[in-house]
Amino acid sequence: MSTSATPPASPMSPPTPPKDDTPNEVTVVSHSTLLYWWPVWVCGFIMAALTYLDGSLMATVPSGTTYSKQVVKTKDAKGEDAGEKNHWILDTKLTPKADETKRDPYLHVSRSQSYGVIFFTVLLVVVFITNVPLRGMWSLLIIIMAILISLILHLAGLWKGIVDNIQLLDVRINMGGYLFVSIALSILWTLTIVFFDRRVYIVFTPGQFRVCTEIGGGEKVFDVMGMKMEKQQSDLFRHYILGLGAGDLTVKTSGATNEHFDLHNVLWINSKVQKIEDMLQKRKVMETR
Repeated sequence: MSTSATPPASPMSPPTPPKDDTPNEVTVVSHSTLLYWWPVWVCGFIMAALTYLDGSLMATVPSGTTYSKQVVKTKDAKGEDAGEKNHWILDTKLTPKADETKRDPYLHVSRSQSYGVIFFTVLLVVVFITNVPLRGMWSLLIIIMAILISLILHLAGLWKGIVDNIQLLDVRINMGGYLFVSIALSILWTLTIVFFDRRVYIVFTPGQFRVCTEIGGGEKVFDVMGMKMEKQQSDLFRHYILGLGAGDLTVKTSGATNEHFDLHNVLWINSKVQKIEDMLQKRKVMETR
């Protein structure tokens, strides 16, 4: 009688601990108000592209120049009659300088008069929003007032006259003007956001946080025990529209010498605060164990 040996049971492998995505360090950077100026240089690049695609060129003429319309008969390559075309003739007494060379028009300017108006409107709106805080009820009040004024003008039949008068506004910028402003502003914006603004920050760790509140200043170290954080994100236009979720963060310490630190214009402040809270909660759980 043969018996089969039972194979020894394999030892059970310990369960794999769940992956912990809680960070051990969170850096919060304070940005300048230049953070909110990105719509200006983005709009400038868009206007420059539209101006180039328009295909129109600008020529400068002296004061007193007039023009007249003239019908000219044209011929094709075979010398046959190709119909008539309208030509605009400039009547001017332009006397070129002796050393002035002849040059064809080369400045790209759109035939549409609205591009310059749109660009300067965006510029003025950004200037107003970044310099006049509209927190809390003020943001809601501005929106309600804009809606009410639009309804009143519509019911009074005044919109047509306003639109007709706005069409008389003719602001034109050549493609080089748009590119000069947009390139210069985008370079300044990038250097400020990526380099200069990163000199003002707070670094949070599970046990302490380090503070640097001025460019070139040293770091101060504080314990997280008793620390209080206050998030401010009440400016609809600045924080949500131009800042794309930015906000202000106030950090207060505990102890005999209470200090508070204000970090303005923090990008993605909601996710930053959530990461800090998760990290501190993890520390409390570990201390309890």
